[in-house]
Amino acid sequence: MSIKNPVKVLTVPAFSDNYLWLVNDGVHAVVVDPGDAAPILAALDQHHLSLAAILLTHHHADHVGGVPALLERFDVPVFGPAKEAIPAITRRLAEGDQVTIPELDLEFAVLDVPGHTAGHIAYYAARQDWLFCGDTLFAGGCGRLFEGTPAQMADSLGKLAALPDRTQVYCAHEYTLSNLRFAQAVDETNAALKQRVLTETAKRARDEPTVPSTIGVEKATNPFLRYRDPAIIDKLASEGKISSREPIAAFAALREWKNSFR
Repeated sequence: MSIKNPVKVLTVPAFSDNYLWLVNDGVHAVVVDPGDAAPILAALDQHHLSLAAILLTHHHADHVGGVPALLERFDVPVFGPAKEAIPAITRRLAEGDQVTIPELDLEFAVLDVPGHTAGHIAYYAARQDWLFCGDTLFAGGCGRLFEGTPAQMADSLGKLAALPDRTQVYCAHEYTLSNLRFAQAVDETNAALKQRVLTETAKRARDEPTVPSTIGVEKATNPFLRYRDPAIIDKLASEGKISSREPIAAFAALREWKNSFR
């Protein structure tokens, strides 16, 4: 009886601040959101990996742009959101679907998380405590509302926040320090946030990724998961950002403020 190698996640930087993820066991790999094929092909060659599947969370070019070049080299299934028009997808997914990668003995549950885009999905591997959430939840922040509503995004984030605290959050961008500067502006007395700023700043000074985070860390420090907190609502009111203390109004005001925050 053969013993399978442990499955791990390899970080592949791309563009100026994207992270592409190669889930692999040292032999086979699954790539999540390959916006650029070149660094993925280089990583596959460097680590002697064979691509087994492609997972897509949403249609933006920095998440899907590398798919055609990867398919020229590898004849593999492409999983992606049922509600978005991505031509390369061979299996369209919605919440409740399961993705099984037999080469890696890996299973993902699919979650619908609209807001950043209308059909955005996320992939949750319960056995490994991994969440691949694209641009819905960021370390310290959340995605812009390009196609969805504040209520949709708040609901999507709530769905992710309900996962176990130990869940590792593999988001798609290195936006953490910028997000935490905003978080400090709206959540000034949060001691956990102050400590996180020190921790993440030190990582970046060493040129280390701040991702993955965990759901537990995000619940303690991410204002977009803490928008119901009275201190945050008080801050929004004092800045004249809200006329209502209703939670979705507070969430919408937070996202609007972040859009113009420098």
